[in-house]
Formats: sequence, C-alpha cells, structure tokens
Amino acid sequence: MQQPWTLPWLCALLLGLMGFLVSGSDFQHHKYEDMVRALFAVQSECPYITRIYSIGHSAEGRHLYVLEFSDNPGNHEALEPEFKYVGNMHGNEVLGRELLIKFSQFLCEEYRARNQRIVRLIHDTRIHILPSMNPDGYEVAARQGPEFNGYLVGRGNAREIDLNRDFPDLNALMYYYEKTKGRNHHLPLPDNWEHQVQPETLAVIKWMQNYNFILSANLHGGAVVANYPFDKSRDGRIRGRTTYSATPDDKIFRKLARTYSYAHGWMHKGWNCGDYFDEGITNGASWYSLSKGMQDFNYLYTNCFEITLELSCDKFPPASALPREWLGNREALVSYLEQVHHGIKGMVYDENNNPISKAEISVAGINHDVTAGVDGDYFRLLLPGTYTVTASAPGYLPFTSTVTVGPAEAIQLHFYLKPAPKQNLKVKPHHGRRNLSSPKAPLKLGPR
Repeated sequence: MQQPWTLPWLCALLLGLMGFLVSGSDFQHHKYEDMVRALFAVQSECPYITRIYSIGHSAEGRHLYVLEFSDNPGNHEALEPEFKYVGNMHGNEVLGRELLIKFSQFLCEEYRARNQRIVRLIHDTRIHILPSMNPDGYEVAARQGPEFNGYLVGRGNAREIDLNRDFPDLNALMYYYEKTKGRNHHLPLPDNWEHQVQPETLAVIKWMQNYNFILSANLHGGAVVANYPFDKSRDGRIRGRTTYSATPDDKIFRKLARTYSYAHGWMHKGWNCGDYFDEGITNGASWYSLSKGMQDFNYLYTNCFEITLELSCDKFPPASALPREWLGNREALVSYLEQVHHGIKGMVYDENNNPISKAEISVAGINHDVTAGVDGDYFRLLLPGTYTVTASAPGYLPFTSTVTVGPAEAIQLHFYLKPAPKQNLKVKPHHGRRNLSSPKAPLKLGPR
C-alpha cells in the first residue's frame, strides 16, 4: 500500500498530466478490430499491471473485452476496492469509447513515467475498463460516420434493443419495500431473468456478480451533465412532469456527480447543448424518468454506486474534436476514480479471526446496507461526518461501532463478531399424552 490518500492535488494536474503531449494524430475512431488492437497494445506495453479478459459476447458474437489495471492483475486483494468504467452502451454514443481507450493508454504511460498519482491509483485500486458494451451498435453507427449519423442509428444492439432499458426493473420492488420496511439492498432478481435480457446485459450482470464493484461510471453522449440515481420516478402516474427521486445515499451521489462535473473542463458551467443543469449535475428522474436502467440496477442489486456521465452534445463527434474532449475529461476521469477511496472500509471476522463473507454493514440514518465480499472485506462510501455502523451476519451477534470519517482516505473499521447463543428447545411432557421426546410420538406441525 502507498502513502495515505489526500484530496485531489492541484499540482498533480501539472505533474505528468499537462506534460502529456496531445496532438490530433494521437486520436482516431476505433472500429472493433482497431479497439481490440489498441487494448492489447496497452497490455503489451504494461504487462505487469494489466490483464485483458472477456465478460461475454455481443448478439453478433463480438467479445466484450475489459482491460484491468492493478499491481496484482487477476486477483482481488483484501481492502483494495474494485472500480469500473463502462463506455459505448449506446452504440452511436462513441466519445466514452474513445476516452476509455485513451485513458487506458494514459494510465499505462503515466505509470511507466512514475507519475506518483497514477502509481498510487494502480497500486491501491483494481480498475476495470470496458470501452464498449455495445460493439455491434457501434459498427452500425460507424458505417454512417460522424457526418451522417442519425440520432438513433446504432443506439441499440444488433437486435435494436436499447441496453439501458434492458436491466431487470428493481425500482418498483424497492419502492414497495420502502413502504413495507422490507429489504433495502441486493434485491432479488425475477424468475428466468437470464432469458429476458440481451446477451450484452446478461454479460454485464454476470460481471457484477463476479466482482465486488464499489464505484462505477457509465459514459454516454447527447448532453453534458453528470446524472445520478434514481433514474426511475417513484410516482409513475405523473405524466408530463418530472419528480426528483432520491436514493438513501443522495448526498454522496451529489458529491460524486459534482466531483466529475467540477473536474471537467466545462460541465460545471451548467449551460451546454442548449440545456441548463445547475453545477452540471442532475438527478435522473428529475430530468426524465427511465425504467430498467443500468445505474439504478447497480445500486439496488450490488454494492456499487454508479452515475451516468453525458459527455458530449454530439453523439458521434468527428475525430478532430477528440483532442479537446480528452483534455476536458482527463482530470475528471482521474478525480472520479479517486473517490472510491473515501468513506470506511474494513474486515469482518469471527472470534477466531476467520473472515465472514456476505456480512451486512448498516449505517444509522441511511436506509441502504452493503455487504462484505467473499474475503470478508467491505467498503462503504460516506461523506465526512460521524456515523454509527453495525455489522451483522446469520449465526452471529451484531456489533455496533461509532466512527468519524474525514475528507481524505477511507477510515479502516474492522468488526469481530461473536457467535449467537444456541437456543435449546425444551419440550415438557403433558399428562394424558405420550412424551413428545419418544421416537414413537408423531410430530405435528401447526398451521404456521
């Protein structure tokens, strides 16, 4: 582990970042084969800190490749958070795809140059980059090119399904549970859900199941704003009106969105693409209600907090615009990634120091719990303040602790749970009846 994390450094923007040359010749649009070559070129340049893996295939059989950055690629290290960036979910919204390819090259080059900010990120974080969730849609859009691309051409996958309307709808269940004091996290998926989603969506959900992601961003285009959950309105009966739909973690989501917006070259100014968003951020449902989206699904099904980044007015900008867009987003991509190191983190052990997987971590006053991973480590994003935190697991007594979170690196808070006492059921024999402890006595079950 490196030195403790601090607030984003102004000098770091100049250290390595501003010295990184940007010219128009460095940028181009990458079709599928070009993108794959670019990712494998990064892996070849930085073989000891990268790994390429596929999470599945598109409807037309293209690999959904992820590039991982870590000082121990391929392995989860306890207390090291997992982070992901996802681009090109809509095939014709291409800037995110190009930015993530460039960001991958940047991380490799800056690590080799010993930029300490980037070295620290890669040593203390496991970073997963999926440049294109919808490679089939991209190929449709790319055939028309930037000059003639329609607003919807290539948006969906090869079956013309909008992947950001394709995830299981857990919001309706969550809103019902809010009224009935039901479960507030890791909501169950509907029966046969695997047969109700597209192959790209299926691959991403399986990806989420296999990695304990803590923070994520989904890169889109068509506006310039940082959009945070919930996307779906709580009151679907209001037509023609928008209503703010806050999560229990609304304050931290607003902070995350502002982190990207203010680190971005112009997003925070508010006026972009003919629209105005105060501070360059918006609640999804307050903008317009959206069902079955990916960012809400992340929050309701996993430990991951995800926001949606709308990054360009032009969905398919010309290659000549890419250098300016990179300069506008570069610092924001780094600063947002650093947010995964805030709040609290720790291990949950039993009395013999064995890690307890899937233990629940609840914070008083915030009606959304997170769970420990398979190695017993947990991560909980929080704003600075004092919190009462409880760890619990089946078969153990819950344990509560108070912790004060600062503005810098995550505070480590470990829990040691004691086994719950076993309850011995004693059955008294009744006069006139056979002893229920007798093996001959039939066992009767009540109506419950």
